[in-house]
Amino acid sequence: MGVLDGVKVIEVAGIGPGPFAAMVLADLGADVLRIDRTKAGGLQLGDPAKDVLNRSRRSVALDLKSPEAVEVLLDLVAGADVLLEGFRPGVAERLGIGPDVCRERNPRLVYGRMTGWGQEGPQASRAGHDLTYLATAGVVGHVEGPDGSPGIPMNLVGDFGGGGMLLAVGVLGALVERATSGQGQVVDAAIVDGGALQMAMIYGMRAQGLWPGGRGRNLLDGGAPFYETYRCSDGKYVAVGAIEPQFYAALMSGLGLEGSDIATNQWDISRWPEFTAQLTEVFATRTRDEWAADLEPTEACVAAVLEMEEAAEHPHIAARGTITEAFGVRQPAPAPRFDRTPSAAPTTPPLPGQHTVEALTAWGLDADRVEKLRAAGVVSQA
Repeated sequence: MGVLDGVKVIEVAGIGPGPFAAMVLADLGADVLRIDRTKAGGLQLGDPAKDVLNRSRRSVALDLKSPEAVEVLLDLVAGADVLLEGFRPGVAERLGIGPDVCRERNPRLVYGRMTGWGQEGPQASRAGHDLTYLATAGVVGHVEGPDGSPGIPMNLVGDFGGGGMLLAVGVLGALVERATSGQGQVVDAAIVDGGALQMAMIYGMRAQGLWPGGRGRNLLDGGAPFYETYRCSDGKYVAVGAIEPQFYAALMSGLGLEGSDIATNQWDISRWPEFTAQLTEVFATRTRDEWAADLEPTEACVAAVLEMEEAAEHPHIAARGTITEAFGVRQPAPAPRFDRTPSAAPTTPPLPGQHTVEALTAWGLDADRVEKLRAAGVVSQA
């Protein structure tokens, strides 16, 4: 099921953005085969059976330090549409599974590379994480944290928005182009590039004098009183996003501030700190849910700030099934939605090597060969 039904993807196991890209492709219906290590390594977080990023695919365990295992992977590549890897530049080549070797086996292969710094540049080989890539890309410097310090936007902007999703988009674009050219290509997805790309609108605003700079002083970073979160009497928060004049008027009406100074001077930037302080006092007079009950049904663009557990119970989220439950874990449902080729429900994340024998034979390897490889420890079955 799914819009990518029939597309075969090899995912060389990694962490963060690579698995996210593979999850997106699997959600869309691709047959994703995850290549795990024969021995545990890397970052291990909790129970793999509940690792949502690894849902909806099968796992084969290969010892890629073995030439026989490399040959197995290259045989799989011959019948694949996509390969995803997240090694530092040069590592895949040293293992013997770089793009040149793989595309000799399969010229139609789309080879997706996921890194923080990209395949070239003076920092390409350096270690890093989401936060350091975003700091260098000029993203973190515009996010306000405690006491005005640079904030940490979780790892959503880098690992997933600017990393895994960018890789998935690149792979899909290459697959579309392949339909015309008949040739695969390498997709170089880097978090520094994706983080910067997501700043496109801010660059445009800066060029027009609409983003003067600093943290917490601009339209969309908490500087505007009408685009901010406010603490309520119960210690919980509401989010206000009343930018357009009609929405701002609805906000003022809902707060009983029609005709007041704050109502008639929305765009007096010099007074934004004063207006923010005023709204802070107003919102502190009632609970979050009281404000939400009154203002969410209006055009004031106000919403209760919900945590994950609460979000799943919100009437709109529940009605759309945006948060679903599968294999005993509450999680986001596949997205986007398609009217003719809907995505299937998520399936249980595999244990490393859980499907080694069945998956290798299903992808065309001879059963006797697979058994000999297993006996030699080149491949392993969970």
